[in-house]
Amino acid sequence: MAETLTHLFTRPLRIVGWMALSVTLAASGGAQQPAPAQQPAPAQLTPERRADILMARKMYREALDIYREAPQTSVIFNKMGIAYHQMTQIGQAKRYYERAVKLDPKYSEAINNLGTVYYAARSYRRAISQYKKALKIAPNSASIYSNLGTAYFARRNYKEAALAYKQALALDPEVFEHRSAYGVMLQERNVEERAKFHYYLAKTYADAGKFELALQYLRKALEEGYKERQKIPDEPEFVKLKELAEFQQILLLEPRVL
Repeated sequence: MAETLTHLFTRPLRIVGWMALSVTLAASGGAQQPAPAQQPAPAQLTPERRADILMARKMYREALDIYREAPQTSVIFNKMGIAYHQMTQIGQAKRYYERAVKLDPKYSEAINNLGTVYYAARSYRRAISQYKKALKIAPNSASIYSNLGTAYFARRNYKEAALAYKQALALDPEVFEHRSAYGVMLQERNVEERAKFHYYLAKTYADAGKFELALQYLRKALEEGYKERQKIPDEPEFVKLKELAEFQQILLLEPRVL
């Protein structure tokens, strides 16, 4: 499942507690001072918000119980799907993503998440179909392009994967650095050929002129056992890196014995 589940990545939610304020009456010149105006009572959290907080704490089963108290909208069904997905109950996740899409056929996030279900089942062709369907609705989604690239990568269609990654990076320069956002969409990060995956990310970053990240992922690829080391100096994406001392040092890394 995704590292995203991977695709996921958590943005902690901060809960601010409400504290009861006591009012002290003080005498001044024998006269009692007027009490300050009473603070309005804080608004009660909705079931959806309460469940979102539990999701951020990785309390998925508890979050599901609270989501069931909320109005049953496509967004709620999608979030319930994500909760089941995180618990690796893929069948249930698929069921709720489909319910979300049935309520809203143009809900690109739920369609994307349905693609991650097919990806988890190694049905990469169907995953690609779902991602493309989602992109027709949300053509500027970097996360969906990232997922599309990862599905192509799993099918060893490296050319299409590179094009999708390049588009994802153009839309969001930080797309590959996101870790997990418990919202409405999953970003796939679960790949089998991790060394090669990081190598292609290095090429993508180098092509975009993000040399620091390119070097970081190139180092990762080699540390993870990337085998085609002899091709690295001749890759067109790395032309501008060849004179950098760090690039030369990375090429000297001892091959990992697998």
